[in-house]
Amino acid sequence: MKKIIDALVAQLYFAGWRIVRWLPEKSAYNIFSRGADFLVKRNGKSVQRLRSNLSRVKPELNSPQMDDLVIDAMRSYMRYWCDTFRFPDWSTERMTSTVEVNNEHLLMDAIAAQKGVIVALPHAGNWDHAGAFFCNKGVKLVTVVERLKPESLFNKFLEYRQAIGMEALPVDGRVIATLANRLRAGQLVALVADRDLSRTGISVKFFDGLARMPAGPSVLALSTGAPLLTAYVSYTKTGIHIDFQSVEIPSEGEKEARVLSLVQQCADHFAQGIASAPQDWHMLQRIWVDGDFKERSDA
Repeated sequence: MKKIIDALVAQLYFAGWRIVRWLPEKSAYNIFSRGADFLVKRNGKSVQRLRSNLSRVKPELNSPQMDDLVIDAMRSYMRYWCDTFRFPDWSTERMTSTVEVNNEHLLMDAIAAQKGVIVALPHAGNWDHAGAFFCNKGVKLVTVVERLKPESLFNKFLEYRQAIGMEALPVDGRVIATLANRLRAGQLVALVADRDLSRTGISVKFFDGLARMPAGPSVLALSTGAPLLTAYVSYTKTGIHIDFQSVEIPSEGEKEARVLSLVQQCADHFAQGIASAPQDWHMLQRIWVDGDFKERSDA
């Protein structure tokens, strides 16, 4: 029965993908914006978690101000999904002309030197748009995609990112070694890295509490010597803004301490970006490991 339900959900998803592409652009985005407002009014678990997360990012806001921020955040999240459905029909000119980049040289200098470069980023803005922008510049980009169920839906997202120009690898036991090889070949490895609640996640200070974030980008930087950057992607009226920052690689100390230092730096950079544009941080899941948190190996 579960397989039948999963297959039905996938078919509905694919039908929605086609319909959104057929709709006039203004109508499509209006529908998704209204959908965001409906979800906020419904106040389901995901919206409650979003509000809780944003309350820790902006504790100084009063209740009406937080209400406005949650609405803006859900509209941003739904804009991302509308972008995703419609992005295959965007022209190259639109895709490239609607991107603003701060400190682009940090990435492009490393690519030009064929060093390879790692970019860690949070779930913010439209990171697929950012990836497509650099693929269009001739940068070879590889990323990792979490497995989804059903398999047909997972394959759809693989195809989507491959059409953008990325190499999308499924998460498995060989992925770190593959990413290291890509870095040694001078490529860009981009990894979403603001949440890992499993036992392998690294505990870091994040705003007013402890959160867990993945060690992968830091381990790759230490094992390959590739520079590590962070990027915060936020929305503008017509596209996106990307802010790159460099992460300092410690040259001394035990590996565990060096990994912690790198993950903490990434967390600090993420916090700076999120504080500047909290409405574009699409975190509708638990991230802090306090309160009623219970560790689980499959988080």
